[in-house]
Amino acid sequence: MLSFSLLQVSHHVPLPPLTKPPHHSSPLSKTLHFSPKQRLPRQFLSKTLRRFLSISNSSVSPSPEDGFEVELGRLLALLPREMRRRVSEHPEHLYLVEVVMDLGRKPLARFPSGDFVLSDCPITLQDLQHATSQVGDFAIDNRAGISRTLHRISAIRNRKGQIIGLTCRVGRAIQGSASLLRDLVQDGASLLFIGPPGVGKTTIIREIARMLANDYKKRVMIVDTSNEIGGDGDIPHPGIGNARRMQVPDSDMQHKVLIEAVENHMPQVIVIDEIGTKLEAMAASTIAQRGIQLVATAHGLTIENLIMNPSLDMLVGGIQSVTLGDEEANRRGVQKTVLERKGPSTFSCGVEIISKTELRVHHSLEATVDAILSGRSPYAEVCKMISPGVKKEVESEPAFQTSSEKKDEVSVDDFHLTDERNSHNELTSESLLDMGDNSLEHEAPLCLYVYGILETSVIQGINQLKMDAAVQLTDNISDADALLALQSKLKKNAKIQAAAKSHDIPIYVTKTSSLEQITKAIRALMNSHANGLKGSRTEENTKLSEKIDALEEARIAVMQVVIPKGEPVELLPRSSHIMSLQIDFIQKYQLETERIGTEPEARLRILPYQTRFDANSKFTETVGTDSGVDNFLSATGDTNGPPFSTDRLPLLPD
Repeated sequence: MLSFSLLQVSHHVPLPPLTKPPHHSSPLSKTLHFSPKQRLPRQFLSKTLRRFLSISNSSVSPSPEDGFEVELGRLLALLPREMRRRVSEHPEHLYLVEVVMDLGRKPLARFPSGDFVLSDCPITLQDLQHATSQVGDFAIDNRAGISRTLHRISAIRNRKGQIIGLTCRVGRAIQGSASLLRDLVQDGASLLFIGPPGVGKTTIIREIARMLANDYKKRVMIVDTSNEIGGDGDIPHPGIGNARRMQVPDSDMQHKVLIEAVENHMPQVIVIDEIGTKLEAMAASTIAQRGIQLVATAHGLTIENLIMNPSLDMLVGGIQSVTLGDEEANRRGVQKTVLERKGPSTFSCGVEIISKTELRVHHSLEATVDAILSGRSPYAEVCKMISPGVKKEVESEPAFQTSSEKKDEVSVDDFHLTDERNSHNELTSESLLDMGDNSLEHEAPLCLYVYGILETSVIQGINQLKMDAAVQLTDNISDADALLALQSKLKKNAKIQAAAKSHDIPIYVTKTSSLEQITKAIRALMNSHANGLKGSRTEENTKLSEKIDALEEARIAVMQVVIPKGEPVELLPRSSHIMSLQIDFIQKYQLETERIGTEPEARLRILPYQTRFDANSKFTETVGTDSGVDNFLSATGDTNGPPFSTDRLPLLPD
């Protein structure tokens, strides 16, 4: 530390006496001399002293106005000089995700575009010791941080407890990240955020805490499990605004800290990160019963994951098995033993984080849980961030397929069972691919998500099949058109299966990671993709053509025969759906129709205005303006009225 004694100062510049900073010795002193002719302004001298004192006192915390670049510089200070230079020169250095340093391996910097090697020299113990000496103490969970920043340093230890690896993760406070949920936050709804690690749950709840404390002037208390929300150190990060923060000394005691926050500090809002145990779920339920708004996160992909998790099902009301009576079971059309929600949900709304710019909002978490337990697909509001502003695009869609709804999982063995079938299928696949290539020339490439298989092997298979332009790999499962996975790995990961199910992505599995199996799987999924595109187009064109044909037929019959001549006309046989469209069209002319014949020869007859049915009519029913399409058959099969029929009427030219 430095202490300064001013031995000679101009008498024109009076100075207050200087004292040494407390708890610091003065091993080094410097003397500043000013000539009597120099007249220094008081402001200049005071600024100079403040600058020197700020250098001498290392305990002074950084200013809240420091930008993200300054905070990123504090994290990069953990790295050797050459590694810092490589990171700074990278075009995406402001979007750095994390830096990984493992003993004896090359250091990696992870960016949104991929991994980047920072040095060809492997990491040594001296590099790790240099980094750990500049951060705080590592807690029981092997996490540490940099004071008043959101960065997280996680350690990997050997069996002797020595640190042999570090993961330096960059933390950011992004204002506006919760703008899609401003209406729910303003209404006082309790929000539960669900998503896989790294998708941005902590960033969103940090911004919600700041929004509630600063914008809506509420008393917000953050229970910070591992200092991820408020940052490391005793002074919280300015990203949480005026919200207060309680640190958790031991993650096993988080449920007690939750109750303590309510009983001692009288908050209006409690913000919790990573509810993971049954005790924490019970504490959150107790707090919700006291009328306090809750904002929390939990690991999972969908709400169905929470329902099936016995430790966290209390967050959605709890699940219990109920035995129904015979009448009730018959009325519902279900088995006698069913699952039902036990009580009210702890949270009023659930938010599934699909990506950093897309959320799936369940406005009524209880209704969503009830729908899932009854086997129905709940509907949710999907919010997409179009621009960094407040703009959003909202649409309603089925949230996901429940476990009762089957999803096809295609195995390579389904296509190749024997050697003979191998050769036959390869010829067939090649011919189908040749046919599909022409139709896919102008199509976007198929995005493939790979799990459990080395990407280099998949790329090699794609190159071998010469499909570089038709297939591309993606790291985001929400952007994928298909999932290629190793069967043994996929069975052990229910999250990947749930993610594919929620995004309606077909799954292709291989038993081994051999190049032969991978190429067969890629060929199979490309065939299915090509046939799906071709079939869907053909089917859509066929249905559209059939509808236009049927409506045009009814229009010509009405305009050329029924209205001008007053005669009935029998239309050609159609399906029930097409006939319903024809009836809606004919009713616009205030005409009546009747259905004659049986499937597949069922058809409509258009009746003129003057046609009347007497009491002795043998028809059972007439379809009027208020009637639907049912099976209306005559008792003898004879037609009523004058015998008149027309052949297929030509379509009018376009």
